Amino acid sequence: MPDTTSMDPQPNELAAEKYLLQLRSTFEKLPHDIPLYLFSEKGHEDIFTHANRQVIRAFRELSPKITLREYDLGHELAHKWNVTASPTLLIAPERYSIRWLGAPMGEEARTFLETLILVGLGQSNLSDQSLKVIKRIDSPRNIKIFVSPTCPYCPQQAVNAVKAAVELPEYVSVEIIDIQCEPELANQYSAQSVPQAFANDILIGQGAQPEEVFLLSLQKLEAQTIFIPESDAELIESDLVIVGGGPAGLTAGIYAVRSGLQTAVVEREALGGQVATTPIVENYPGFTQVGGKTLVDIMVSHALQYVQIFQGEAVIDIQPGHPITVRTTRRKFQTKTVLIATGARHRHLNVPGESRLAGRGVSYCSTCDGPLFKGKKVVMVGGGNSAVTEALHLFHMGVDVTLIHRRDALRAQEFLVKQLFDNNIPILWNSEVKEIRGEQRVEEIVTLNNKTNVTSVFKTDGVFLAIGYEPAVELAQKLELKITPDGYIWHDGKHRTNVPGIYSAGDVEGGYKQIVTASGQGAEAAMTIFEDLINPYWLKDRN
Repeated sequence: MPDTTSMDPQPNELAAEKYLLQLRSTFEKLPHDIPLYLFSEKGHEDIFTHANRQVIRAFRELSPKITLREYDLGHELAHKWNVTASPTLLIAPERYSIRWLGAPMGEEARTFLETLILVGLGQSNLSDQSLKVIKRIDSPRNIKIFVSPTCPYCPQQAVNAVKAAVELPEYVSVEIIDIQCEPELANQYSAQSVPQAFANDILIGQGAQPEEVFLLSLQKLEAQTIFIPESDAELIESDLVIVGGGPAGLTAGIYAVRSGLQTAVVEREALGGQVATTPIVENYPGFTQVGGKTLVDIMVSHALQYVQIFQGEAVIDIQPGHPITVRTTRRKFQTKTVLIATGARHRHLNVPGESRLAGRGVSYCSTCDGPLFKGKKVVMVGGGNSAVTEALHLFHMGVDVTLIHRRDALRAQEFLVKQLFDNNIPILWNSEVKEIRGEQRVEEIVTLNNKTNVTSVFKTDGVFLAIGYEPAVELAQKLELKITPDGYIWHDGKHRTNVPGIYSAGDVEGGYKQIVTASGQGAEAAMTIFEDLINPYWLKDRN
């Protein structure tokens, strides 16, 4: 009998088909048509115009509600809607002021999908807290969101802006600007890091912001860092709340739910943590080589089969007790246990010019910001795996990159170091960056050779930093968890902190900062929590 197994649909194909069916069903239920208008320069066909047609064609196959009309920049409609750049995509311009300068490629396809759904719904889907903020806006807000197709954080910020435009079309207009398509406009705004949000030409946000923080920044026309809910939000009861949606948190969520625990994952930024911005991962079992964002997408898809994820919410308070109360920017959780898996954030040099020029040539993410520096000169500061990986990523992107390391030997794996040397990427040894200079953007750095004590000036268009990470322990400190001398959360070896019912996992604990170890710690922590909920160790201590 012939073997027909190779003819059967593969799991990935079945999942893709199921997803398409869900999308078609979603679009069928939308009450409004979604007219798209593409304007381009007559006789000038570029990759962005072509990409627009390809992406739109794919979406049009999902629903007849999506229509496309094309015009050149000289058409009367271009004058009517003040379209001057090619290509420009307008989305339902008779109802909303939403335009795209560039094309919704790569990560921005997610933004495009959400935008189409919101426009088709005719509703913003803003949270109750955000609605209270946006209702205070009573004058025009012209938003510009600078994005890159390679940036996993950009969709969150761009969708924030689109929601505002859908909710308040009489006051809010949005331009989503691809920095690769419009590099001169990005340079005009010194937007050399993405995402960046401007309203009325005022910088209101660098990086992805929770929805409520973005709306507050938009209302005040000033970048805000925290949002305090005005009243009690929705209440959710659970066995476990996991704070952090990186490899540790996602893995813990899978293991916890499979153990029978009612579990929620809360993540204020993009899911996946540092992995989402890692260009290439070559040491995760099962993958010879995989993009960091691809690996994150696989993890998130797996986790979503089990656990409810609340993305774009910031945890602002945790009150120990029975139950423990966790308060986010949108709701309250009452839970039996909490797992802190907040990971770590990029370490800064803390030298003059770094903070002032952040987003203006100073960057912590080559995946997000590298495309803007194609053909330009930059430096990558660091000597570990991350620095070498990102230097190679920039080099292959067409960036003239020089590595700067404070020692005379790299700490990166030999395999990566060999690639660095094979590609003749220059290295400044025994060198430390002491100052970053520039008026509106990075122009040069001052370096010190720590062997000769000689100071030099190095001309550069950008400074990328990969000098390690600092644990995100602010919540732990508010909870008065015990912190190690190195600044990490102390635990007993089974991920229990000194506060009963509070656990930790991942990079916030220190140790080997690897994806696979973070995932393993998340699994261990979930199993410990399950065992402790059956037989609480803190009750034993009372006997």
